[in-house]
Amino acid sequence: MAEIKLGLGNPPLPIYLYVNKLEIDGQAYGWYNYDVSLDKKTPVAERALTGYLSELRVTGKDFKGKDNIKLDIVVFADDLYIVRSGIETNFSKSFLLTASLIEDFSRPLTIVATPGGENVVFCSLHDAISKTKIRRDWDANADWAGLLQQIQSRLLTRPKYDLEEDERDHPVVQPVSPTSAKTNTIHPQDLRIKQVRTLTNYPIDLVKEWLQFQDASAPSQLSVAVVDKLVRDICLAWAADKLDSNHAISSYQQQVLGAISSGTDEIQAIQAWMNYVLGQKTPKTSDSKMPSSTAIRA
Repeated sequence: MAEIKLGLGNPPLPIYLYVNKLEIDGQAYGWYNYDVSLDKKTPVAERALTGYLSELRVTGKDFKGKDNIKLDIVVFADDLYIVRSGIETNFSKSFLLTASLIEDFSRPLTIVATPGGENVVFCSLHDAISKTKIRRDWDANADWAGLLQQIQSRLLTRPKYDLEEDERDHPVVQPVSPTSAKTNTIHPQDLRIKQVRTLTNYPIDLVKEWLQFQDASAPSQLSVAVVDKLVRDICLAWAADKLDSNHAISSYQQQVLGAISSGTDEIQAIQAWMNYVLGQKTPKTSDSKMPSSTAIRA
């Protein structure tokens, strides 16, 4: 336990480490602190955080009018830290895969953020006492929501810290309670479709109609491969009036699927592909309109 400091000081608010690759003067950093009053990001030179994992929270932030779902990793060390990363990022998925192997969270862990290529930040976990790295092979088809719930259930007995966030700096929705995670946690597949349709301005009614043809009411009821197809079809529907269909398909495979396989966040890959499509000089010349649900399920 850290010694209590009497007298003047800062409010007892958690210290946030925002996971994102920053490059300053040729040096790459994996996370940073953020001062909203100055709109300033301050890179954190230390790549590792050692402490006791307390809980995992799924929070939603509104960013430029769009939902932005985050995974908050709550760690108690010399202070209370919250490591915040997009739930679909390589960092969050690597963390969930590795943390799911841990049975005893009463032992301290070391979380390491390592900047990679593009905007990727990798996550690794180490047992802080033995200094050994916890290893698990990458699994792109893992049940991410299931892993999250599994870890949360093992953290139920860990101490919780009811420290309020500074709403000026961190306007988030009420975090998911581990005790209600099974019913309230947003499934990653549902998040994927929500983010993609928001990004492409695709009508939600067409998504619902497409799901009906799959005998499902939500993407989380479908396999990853089927949801992959829905994501692809939504993206191609967006590009239908902007690019020849063959060019759209080939560029999507190369720039989106290729980038994702290299570790890039799916939404970032789609955004980059959309910018590429908008920059092309040979748009489709035939009249086009938003594809019907019949077209998207073909």
